Amino acid sequence: MTFRPQLFALLLGTSALFGHSGQAAAQEALRIGFLTDMSGAYSDLDGRNGALAIQMAIDDFGGTVNGMPIELLAADHQNKADVAAAKAREWMDTQNIQMLVGGTNSAAALALSQLAQERKRVFIANGPGTSALTNEQCSPYTIHYAWDTVALARGTGRAMVQQGYKDWFFIAADYAFGEALQRDATAVIESGGGKVVGAVKHPLNTADFSSFVLQAQSSKSDIVGIANGGSDMLNALKATKEFGIDQTMKVASLMLFITDVHSMGLAGAEGLLFTTSWDWNLNDKTREFGRRFYEKAQRMPTEIQAANYSATMNYLRAVEATKSTDADTIMDWFRNTRLSDFYAEGQVRPDGRYVHDMYLVEVKAPAESKEPWDYVKLVAKMPGEEVFTTKAESRCKLWK
Repeated sequence: MTFRPQLFALLLGTSALFGHSGQAAAQEALRIGFLTDMSGAYSDLDGRNGALAIQMAIDDFGGTVNGMPIELLAADHQNKADVAAAKAREWMDTQNIQMLVGGTNSAAALALSQLAQERKRVFIANGPGTSALTNEQCSPYTIHYAWDTVALARGTGRAMVQQGYKDWFFIAADYAFGEALQRDATAVIESGGGKVVGAVKHPLNTADFSSFVLQAQSSKSDIVGIANGGSDMLNALKATKEFGIDQTMKVASLMLFITDVHSMGLAGAEGLLFTTSWDWNLNDKTREFGRRFYEKAQRMPTEIQAANYSATMNYLRAVEATKSTDADTIMDWFRNTRLSDFYAEGQVRPDGRYVHDMYLVEVKAPAESKEPWDYVKLVAKMPGEEVFTTKAESRCKLWK
């Protein structure tokens, strides 16, 4: 089986369905629903190529499981929690989807997690960062698979504090993700003897960061922490260079992806430190998947897209092994099975956190890059037990 061109009609918002359609066919197939940003600030990180990764997993699995054809539904949630929840509810009612994959946007993911709990469906969150998914709003049906704001803060934030950057000013996205990232980074900074001297929040899809950067400049802090992502992060970094504050203060992006480095170019991104759960060039297994993905997408996958493949493949293995699509049965399998593939190795905890290693990486100088998309070098491998929320810190009622 190959990636079907019908998917592109689906991703444009039509919410069409592969294979059979209608209520009569609802029990005849295993359907996976995928909701992410397809057209906004975070679409480059996941988007259409996130759906491509899921379809690759379905095809590699063989297209069927326990005699059921596997079908993918995907749509643009437009970075709106109500749109995400409404579309997922419609799919549950009319197509009997059994598993949801949530892409970028924390507010949308929190809404989907709540709905999945109400309707007893498996929800795997790959793109959203908010640590609330495994803390205050943890759910017995949600797996936070790829990364979260705690891991980013303990990776990049801790590294910068250890380098002597103690006084911080934040430019943060004004919604659940930005708030969580600033909060979790603040805890790391203060535990290392630093302090946050100020912060400013900006709306999603901000084009002009001049006023925010000027506020950061006037703070006289050691470092400006950029707590956003996608095009917002790129615009913020561009503004720091335009106003020259990168010459007098350290600038750190707390969330960066390989596609962001590609957009900036190595000359513009050289030396940036960031935390990631995966890179295509880590080892032979990651390179094998990266090059397969490149053949289809003409670009290397982000960590989110790699996690989409991995999460889908492991879900299908769970269905095959248990001979069930019952959400409680599947979640028991995840919590009692050690996962291992090209993406990561680890286990899902009672709070829903998939605990695996994370990596602190640095963007290479142009002369260090050996081939296209060879953008980062490994600084440190960080055990998941050290970078994710511990049981003592957890606010999840399921883990207490």
